[in-house]
Amino acid sequence: MPTLHLLCGKIASGKSTLAKTLATEHAAIVLSEDHWLATLYPGEIRSIADYIRCAQRIRGVLGPLVINVLQSGTNVVLDFPANTLANREWLLGLAQVAKVRHCLHYLELDDATCRARLHARNAQGEHDFAATDAEFDLITRHFCVPTEAEGLVIERHRP
Repeated sequence: MPTLHLLCGKIASGKSTLAKTLATEHAAIVLSEDHWLATLYPGEIRSIADYIRCAQRIRGVLGPLVINVLQSGTNVVLDFPANTLANREWLLGLAQVAKVRHCLHYLELDDATCRARLHARNAQGEHDFAATDAEFDLITRHFCVPTEAEGLVIERHRP
């Protein structure tokens, strides 16, 4: 039975790196929200409101695709931030509709480590998005630690 792998962690916690590892380990395809946003909306995401608007469009297209891929028997790694209750409900719903297993990979890192990684990532210039410290703070305020009470199968990853 295929599995939908979900990722939860603050900005620069290592979600995209883990997504690549999971894809190799589980012969899965990776769908990355950052890649889709950067490709479809280059230079258009200048605020959280822009991100929400564009991300909703992508989810409307990718949701049915993810379900179809899972139902065809292929594992999927969704490199989408499962960082809020609402996001996790949507992501878990994909697995439920497809009637497949899921695993939420939670990267437990403190803010200071994530911020240092973000600065290093921004300096390299290789990531699709370079968040500022202010954006890190704003987005991190909305982060909600996942719990099994949400119906999630959680695998914790600690440094």
